[in-house]
Amino acid sequence: MFRSKLVSWTSLLIGASLLLAACVPAATPTTVTMPMSTDMPQNTAMPMNMEAMGETPIVPAGMAYAEGQEIRFIHTEVSDPDIAKVLSAMMNSPVLVVPSLARVPDSALAKVYVFSNGLKGMGPLGFQPDVFDNPPGTDGYTPLRALHVVTWKDETQARELKDVAAVLEAEQKGEVTIERQPVVINMPFITWPGGQR
Repeated sequence: MFRSKLVSWTSLLIGASLLLAACVPAATPTTVTMPMSTDMPQNTAMPMNMEAMGETPIVPAGMAYAEGQEIRFIHTEVSDPDIAKVLSAMMNSPVLVVPSLARVPDSALAKVYVFSNGLKGMGPLGFQPDVFDNPPGTDGYTPLRALHVVTWKDETQARELKDVAAVLEAEQKGEVTIERQPVVINMPFITWPGGQR
């Protein structure tokens, strides 16, 4: 009997303690303000020791044109498996297939113009280098590119085009055709007019 009353009293005390704890307002957090020293460096991030990370993977960069200047870029992913094979073979580096890229809305894409004939060169189809619109620093920059294939109607009239205005002018004059393909490629810039990573 004594033990049963002890258990009852213990339960009652524990219950009362919990009830009181729930009714007492929580302590207000204290904010501590530390004075800033003017001679303290603002950026205290430690630089990464790249050597300690081991061998760094190398992703080969392609050369193309934007705004009339040479740029460097990489191909990382593409929505189409056949284009992935072409780009992987061309760069001797794997380009991943990501089919969902094809569903990215046009408003979120920039353009890349790839030449299917004309002057021989280092483009993915063996002709002149690609031409990009909207490099970094412009309002329309995005690394995601809608593929536009440019074909010269008369290859003997082909010349190297280095900016979008020249490509569109050649189309307007009837010298080339431009076909939008249902392919999206992730092509981040490494260098661009006035900048680099």
